[in-house]
Amino acid sequence: MRTKLSCFLFTKKNIFEDDFVNALYILELFFIFEYTLSIYNGDREMEYWDIYDKNKQKTGRVMKRNDWCLKDDEYHLSVLGVIQRPDGKFLITQRVMSKHWAPGWWEVAGGACMAGEESKEAVIREVKEETGLDVTNAEGGFVFSYHRENPGEGDNYFVDIYKFILDFDEKDVKIREDEALAFKIATVEEIQAFAKEGIFLHYDSIKQVFE
Repeated sequence: MRTKLSCFLFTKKNIFEDDFVNALYILELFFIFEYTLSIYNGDREMEYWDIYDKNKQKTGRVMKRNDWCLKDDEYHLSVLGVIQRPDGKFLITQRVMSKHWAPGWWEVAGGACMAGEESKEAVIREVKEETGLDVTNAEGGFVFSYHRENPGEGDNYFVDIYKFILDFDEKDVKIREDEALAFKIATVEEIQAFAKEGIFLHYDSIKQVFE
């Protein structure tokens, strides 16, 4: 519903510029309210993301999760949290086979930054949800950011990469069964081997954090 209505408004933009701006502003306020209410009611299906401009600044507008209607200069934000032990090994997880994209592949914790969240808040939340580990006070932090553009598809995004150093054991890891088949505390060589097989998600974009 929101995608169709938002796209309709964009097609009418040149007819009445002021009316367009006012209508879109009211529409965004409505969906921010809807998102806030859904969180209060515990409805995770109503997840919303902030929309960013090409300079990675929030526009003050939001989009519904996976509801692609971004213009070519608009983006959403995702985060990845690489967790390394003091012995140099990394925590990786294997995606469940029910995933539509890259089922069975290995990856690091991460996901979308929700509306109202800052990047670091999002990565701490995602790591906790997916691994059970709390990196709030861990050594390390933001490393770099990259972006991808898909012209005409409405799916452009920034990805913030974090690396945390944390002393943990296998018993401390609590993966979500709906997200992961298994986890592994892997050496750099094992990660590179998965990447060589073509089954490590985002490897080419983030490989420098494993060096």
